Amino acid sequence: MSKLFEPRGTHGIVMREQHFPGRAPVSAYGNGGFRFAEMSHRGSILCLPSGIHGWPAETPADISVDSLAKALAEAGDFEVLLIGSGTDLVPMPEALRYALRERGIRGDVMSTGSAVRTYNIMLGENRAVAAALLAVG
Repeated sequence: MSKLFEPRGTHGIVMREQHFPGRAPVSAYGNGGFRFAEMSHRGSILCLPSGIHGWPAETPADISVDSLAKALAEAGDFEVLLIGSGTDLVPMPEALRYALRERGIRGDVMSTGSAVRTYNIMLGENRAVAAALLAVG
């Protein structure tokens, strides 16, 4: 397993892509991040079959086909994509709706809190679910 940080050397600290290689329920959210698998992450996350990944999206305007490319690449491994849009409920972008439909994925947009709770329930039922969760303050 690779380290998030490597020791200082002539190049300083080396940052690695944020990735937890497993499926885990989200135990807490707020203060700009999430807790899962006894770890914490600052910022938004993608909960996919391949694991939990850092997601650079910060606002509902960042939710797009491009920002969800990693999720769309794994579309054959889940049936439902829950999108936590922060504290505001926003409509799903039309291009994203079509991209999900083409892959046979049902997408649901809801507040991040609702998406976390729904994701945890569906994960506990061993359902084919993924989530894109915007961090909330």
